[in-house]
Amino acid sequence: MMGITSFYFLCFFAVMLILYYSIPRKFQWGFLLLCSVSYCLLAGQGVLVLYPVCSVAACYTGTGLLAKTPVQEEKRRRGILLVTIFVNIGILFALKYVNFLINTVNGAAHLFGTSENLFSGVNFPVPLGISFYTFSLLGYVIDVYYGLAEHQKNGFKLALYGLYFPNLVSGPILKYREHAEQFFAPHAFDYRQVTRGLQRMVWGFFKKLVIAERLGILVNTVYGSYETYSGAYIWVATAAYAFQLYTDFSGCMDIVLGMSESLGILLPENFQTPFFSKSVAEYWRRWHITLGVWMKDYVFYPLLRSKLFTDINRKLKEKCGKKRGKQLATFAALFVLWLTVGIWHGGDWKFVIGSGLLHWCYIVLEGLLAPGFARLLARLHLPAEGRFVTGFRILRTFFLVCIGDLFFRASSVGDAFSMLAGAVRHFDLGILWDGSLLTLGLDGIEMAIAALSLLCLWAVSLLQRKGSVRDGIAKKPLPFRWILWYVLLFAVILFGCYGPGYSATEFIYQGF
Repeated sequence: MMGITSFYFLCFFAVMLILYYSIPRKFQWGFLLLCSVSYCLLAGQGVLVLYPVCSVAACYTGTGLLAKTPVQEEKRRRGILLVTIFVNIGILFALKYVNFLINTVNGAAHLFGTSENLFSGVNFPVPLGISFYTFSLLGYVIDVYYGLAEHQKNGFKLALYGLYFPNLVSGPILKYREHAEQFFAPHAFDYRQVTRGLQRMVWGFFKKLVIAERLGILVNTVYGSYETYSGAYIWVATAAYAFQLYTDFSGCMDIVLGMSESLGILLPENFQTPFFSKSVAEYWRRWHITLGVWMKDYVFYPLLRSKLFTDINRKLKEKCGKKRGKQLATFAALFVLWLTVGIWHGGDWKFVIGSGLLHWCYIVLEGLLAPGFARLLARLHLPAEGRFVTGFRILRTFFLVCIGDLFFRASSVGDAFSMLAGAVRHFDLGILWDGSLLTLGLDGIEMAIAALSLLCLWAVSLLQRKGSVRDGIAKKPLPFRWILWYVLLFAVILFGCYGPGYSATEFIYQGF
């Protein structure tokens, strides 16, 4: 498979970039569509490309019917919308979640004494980025229904929006009304924009190949045989996984967004220094931003406005008071939201818990305990935005997120609970300085490279909080800029995990 960190992909992209700015501009969008289909075929998707094509065809047909149906015929319009959503969700469910349902039913049957499975699992090949392109297309259909976007009359242009190849890897999730026109507009060669895009790609390769791949060795060692490790080993591996997941996913986004920027297409940001968050709610406003925005726009807010939740809100206000009733109704809607987020991440209860319901519990507890925490700070005469309190809240949030990541990374929910139990047994901080960590797959030099790379990442993240790092670098003298970018490039070449005998793993979110 031709992953975007492979040498073959870099050759593919280089040739594509040259041809893209060489052909007449009015043909650029068609050329991008051809490249997107070609990438799917070269990446080993083959016949699987028909799945996103079917989703695009369903959305094109559905929005075409919506455009022809008068607003007064609400019942017919709603029927068209529901059928279009059903087709897309049906494809997604059949390919990604049918085994989740089967395993859940079989597991429930085992609890009631059944020794054999009631149903056998199926093994459907899943196309690249199915959850990402499905949600992007569904958002388009819903926006057309509500009059927020216009029906795209050219089916091939809609296909480009749905199949745009950088976006298929790991998102981000797009909004048609905000981003689609860029795909179809002509783009003149802009040296500054192309070089800025390439610079961001190099930073993404640094995150993925130098940090994520290296930390993955340590994480795989502990999680692969967690029965032999306990105490601080599990906490170290879990913290390492949190950074691996971030550098892997955000590194992918840097490559995708940089690639698109060099083509004149600006995609939405997906991360904003999430590890500086002071609460779990804030963390999710900074992590996988486009998923959070999509869920709020198309799940949470419509749910709150629905008749069901309007009635629930009214009854809770009558029983519990206006303020508490509204809070409880919001918590109920948040439960549906986070259940959906967990299921989106994968057909396994470890995702439903680790990326969904556990975070719902965190946010509910944060909301309930916030007044008491504020009173405690006032009693202790500690400023809420002071360094001590801010540092404590950042570390607390990171710890809570790590628990969710443990479920996310573990092989199963049972393994996750076993690891949590093992994490509090034989807890020995001595492994941090007695050389024990060097037995986890990384020698002293490799561990030093990982530590220095994380320190570099932390420094850049601090600078990002004050503004664009690339803009700051662009204002520096030319020799400084060239030296800095060449240092980063050679850091990837010298310290990246790749080459003969080594295959960089797929991006973690690529499977979604």
